[in-house]
Amino acid sequence: MIFKKILILVLFSVTSYLVSAQRNVILIIADDLGKDYCGFYENHLDTIGMPNIRRLLSSGVRFNKAWSNPLCSPTRAGILTGRYSFRTGVGNAVGGATSAVLDTAEMTIPILLNKFKPNGIAKANIGKWHLQLPTPTSNYIFPNKMGYDHYEGNFTGVVKSYYSWTKVTNGVATNNTNYATTETADNAVRWIKAQNKPFFLWLAFNAPHVPFHLPPKSLHSDTTLTGLDADITANPKPYFKAAMEALDHEIGRVFDSLKRLNKWDSTDIIFIGDNGDDPQVAQNTGGAKGSVYQEGVSVPFIISGPSLIAPGRTNDALVNTHDLFATILELFGYSSWQSQIPGNKPLDSKSILPILKNKTSDIRPWVFTEVFKIPTVAGDGKAMRNKDYKLIDFDNGTQKFFNLTKDPTENNDLLSGTLSSTDQTNYNYLCGEMTTLVGINRFCSTFGVSNLNSRSMFYVIPNPFANYIKVISNQMNQEYRMINCYGQLIFKGYKIENQDFSNLTKGIYYLEILGEANHFIKVIKE
Repeated sequence: MIFKKILILVLFSVTSYLVSAQRNVILIIADDLGKDYCGFYENHLDTIGMPNIRRLLSSGVRFNKAWSNPLCSPTRAGILTGRYSFRTGVGNAVGGATSAVLDTAEMTIPILLNKFKPNGIAKANIGKWHLQLPTPTSNYIFPNKMGYDHYEGNFTGVVKSYYSWTKVTNGVATNNTNYATTETADNAVRWIKAQNKPFFLWLAFNAPHVPFHLPPKSLHSDTTLTGLDADITANPKPYFKAAMEALDHEIGRVFDSLKRLNKWDSTDIIFIGDNGDDPQVAQNTGGAKGSVYQEGVSVPFIISGPSLIAPGRTNDALVNTHDLFATILELFGYSSWQSQIPGNKPLDSKSILPILKNKTSDIRPWVFTEVFKIPTVAGDGKAMRNKDYKLIDFDNGTQKFFNLTKDPTENNDLLSGTLSSTDQTNYNYLCGEMTTLVGINRFCSTFGVSNLNSRSMFYVIPNPFANYIKVISNQMNQEYRMINCYGQLIFKGYKIENQDFSNLTKGIYYLEILGEANHFIKVIKE
């Protein structure tokens, strides 16, 4: 009898150890959800009921300064590969013949998980893919070729209707008439239930992405919505909110299934938005989805689960959706994944695990994001921020510079006035880091000088300028020469601060400071 009791205790201990040792990871992506409707973040004008997403807060870490890319495909490519857009080539939402798509030769999270434990970790992508074109239809197998054991969902960037859409399952397309958010949750629950080993699930919902629509009545609380096209067009916001309520409801079903299957306590859950809100529903006057301004790239970002030490925290670390690449691998215990990365595929991901383990409060001194299209359009550009300051460098040559601590809504471009010494130090730091990262020596030339070896330093304010410019330097009686992009002389002489440039054509010019060692500064006429 004693032996039997001991055996039962041993078996119970072994089972408990195996359950606690198993680590599952689910990455949940809400499509086109910024922070401003999330009531668990500050500075919102309106909120949406998200009780199930809020369930993650008490067992997780909420990151306050997380950045994504401004659009769906670049964010997804960055998470899957851990590489910035200028490396993958995916700088725009995939769709159309000129789209740059993700190379199937990229090293991905599921490929590395299989290298770590061959056939030891189940790997699925359920929901939106949006990394390659849907034509030819043979492309439908690409998620599987990029490491997933199972793919099931909407291959393109948008469903034409949430009630009738093309669903791809492991390369085979069928028409589906189940409400898309519900179908994605159903597929996730069914797949999780079938797993008997650790699993990684990339769960990418289409909601609350357009088309705005009326969800099933059981999934939201607004009883005033008609669902008529005219009403949706005139009042998109309540439909956006209803779609997000429906998404939260269905996420709750996934959570409940984990509890029923005794997998909740062994599963780390990551919840993010992939970029800012759609411009039709954005609450602030600044940029939204597609923009490198804060409202385009500041996203909800929560990591919750058994891997955390001291849960229920908020954190002000600068983190990036690209950092989920390294973080997910290390949540599974794969600490040596760097050894599998080819030398010609440099990575930009930094693991957030030290923050989750409460060992540090920061992992990086800056975050970076970008957007670029083919052909380029207004708004394309790159942005980098440190704790307090943010530099935006648009592809048309103009720059913006903000103190986000004092000006979180980016209303005061510091380059339009006189920089303090602290402002200048941070500007120099960010433009220097951006130059080092991207490998293009142009980011510091808008405001500073090209010859930094000289003891003489020169700065132009304001830049961009409208009528007059002033050169700040430690030299007296300097002679200046300004030329346009074609090398034509615009101005030559002293006292440039007295020169009225109001009739000068808008564009990029080069100011040369003449002397023993000439200096060139790129200036922008607004």
